[in-house]
Amino acid sequence: MIDEKEYIKRRKDLMSMMHINSIAVISAASEKVRSKDTFYPYKQNVNLTYLSGFQEPESVLVLIPGREEGQVILFCRERDPLREVWDGFRVGPAAAIKKYDLDDAFPISDIDDILPNLIEGKDRLYYAIGKDPDFDKRILDWVNHVKSQRGNGALPPGEFMDLDHFMNEMRLIKNAAETGVIKKAAQISVEAHKRAMTFCQPGIYEYELQAEIEHQFNKSGASGPAYTSIVGGGKNACVLHYIENKDILKDGDLVLIDAGCEYENYAADITRTFPVNGKFSTQQAAIYDIVLEALEQAIEVTQPGAPYNVTNETTIKVITEGLVNLGLLQGEVTDLITSEAHREFYMHGAGHWLGMDVHDVGDYKIDGEWRVYEPGMVVTIEPGIYISEHNMRVEEKWRGIGVRIEDDIMITKTGNKNLTSGVPKSRKAIEELMIKI
Repeated sequence: MIDEKEYIKRRKDLMSMMHINSIAVISAASEKVRSKDTFYPYKQNVNLTYLSGFQEPESVLVLIPGREEGQVILFCRERDPLREVWDGFRVGPAAAIKKYDLDDAFPISDIDDILPNLIEGKDRLYYAIGKDPDFDKRILDWVNHVKSQRGNGALPPGEFMDLDHFMNEMRLIKNAAETGVIKKAAQISVEAHKRAMTFCQPGIYEYELQAEIEHQFNKSGASGPAYTSIVGGGKNACVLHYIENKDILKDGDLVLIDAGCEYENYAADITRTFPVNGKFSTQQAAIYDIVLEALEQAIEVTQPGAPYNVTNETTIKVITEGLVNLGLLQGEVTDLITSEAHREFYMHGAGHWLGMDVHDVGDYKIDGEWRVYEPGMVVTIEPGIYISEHNMRVEEKWRGIGVRIEDDIMITKTGNKNLTSGVPKSRKAIEELMIKI
């Protein structure tokens, strides 16, 4: 669990990196209309959550390092008994100070009067511009207001700096508290995938497997899926971001499930592919074994000190060799890798950072060079092979087979830890689990 001491430390760490005479402004995410006067479930700006844990819309966190009157200020909605009957409890400025260990808090309705005065005289303003056009305009309006007061001695910020540069690096390296929460998200997701495997049988719909997985998420205390669950049977598994999840699962087909929960604002991300009837065909087994070997070799090389790209290059090599052995690619392996011939069947990278966002923040290169893995990083590894039903270059027996296998890997001081190994992924283990049921 992320407690208040952790949020305090994060704010202090961020302010220690900021210019001595500067201000950072972090705005809440906007509520999104779903239809007319109904809204999608609210998801807070991840950076605001990371720095405070505050979850209400219409809020702004302000950090001013070195300010004697208080360095951490929150603008938020006032208490409103009538609106709370309809929309739920509001913390309010007075209670927020104590609950979130802030120096001060004000009603969001007062921000136009107060924030320009906080901005005035600062050398640098840190803000993640370009993500919220409406709030971008408000920031510029406040700065322009300060500029308009130059005749009275007011000084606007001399420099804007993107806050994400600092935030992304902070979020990339997870501490013990964070890894504990990610492990919990992973474990909940592991049990959900196992539930889907045991429930699966020919004749059910893709959405029924989705329901089983997401039921397990919520039953286990997760807030829900960390992203839209993918459940693709047969040819649908060859669509990388297939989310319709509406077709019947047929005897003899594979089903690919890419799903992970969000637990206390941290995500898991697991993919497994297995036979609908519990038994791999000869062609399915051949493709599956290549992908599994690519995953296992990639996990082996994903070590502290290794460059990030070694993971992807390992999966490409194994998959290219496997496709040559099956006759799906022709030529010398080294030449095929150079020409990226694998992209006909494996068109995405081997993985991504994982954290509060499922595709989490953090640069993959620094000064043009691949960054190296460090303890505290969490990465997915997810090789795949997808043979379109429309690929007339291959024999019909291969068409419509899509396989992806994905695990969540935490880099440690001495190697790595697979957080999602609890979901069976060898063909034998999958078949045994499904047949027992």
